[in-house]
Amino acid sequence: MNIDGALKESMSIAGALGVALVDYESGMSLGTSGGGDWFDLEVAAAGNTDVVRSKLRVMSSLGLNDSIEDILITLRRQYHLIRLLDTALGARSTLFLYLVLDRDQANLALARHYLKRIESDLQV
Repeated sequence: MNIDGALKESMSIAGALGVALVDYESGMSLGTSGGGDWFDLEVAAAGNTDVVRSKLRVMSSLGLNDSIEDILITLRRQYHLIRLLDTALGARSTLFLYLVLDRDQANLALARHYLKRIESDLQV
């Protein structure tokens, strides 16, 4: 599946408000869908690169020999789900899917399941 297909699939998740595919090294989005005047996905995606980098630094400082699957930020009305992507060979890439969900309409467990499936099909 290409980037546009992955973004389209992500937006079909119940409660999806916006999605971005982001490179956390550069802070740049490779693609976005959704959002709008009320929510600038480009700004949010770039800002969440700091969240990912910070967590990776903490893990390194603690000497944790593990990898991040998801980072979840819960707001009163939204879930912000960051899914770090692996390459086809299982190695960690510098990309993540950033999905914003309406908390009243979303099923967080299903959203995580769908993002994992999208990740496995995505070819960048």
